[in-house]
Amino acid sequence: MLTGKQRAKLKQESHDFKPVINIGKFSVTDELIKAIDEALEARELIKIKILNNNMDDQEEIIDTIIEKTGSEFISHLGSIFTIYRKNNDNKYEL
Repeated sequence: MLTGKQRAKLKQESHDFKPVINIGKFSVTDELIKAIDEALEARELIKIKILNNNMDDQEEIIDTIIEKTGSEFISHLGSIFTIYRKNNDNKYEL
């Protein structure tokens, strides 16, 4: 579990990031979860964009992804959210 300071630091680190995953009309699939897992393993901190053609509730999508990937929620602004999962490389000092 991240503290408020740690979350703020990661939010600041990710400010200039572009989304690496786009969620379209098919919403959360096994392939999507696998792609997010791979991105988290490679980067630890990623942004994900929920496209306009997705009619599912954004909060439900975020909760499902966090649960299935074992990641931590960092921020949500508009249709873009940021998640973090520590890996063996530990790129971010918290």
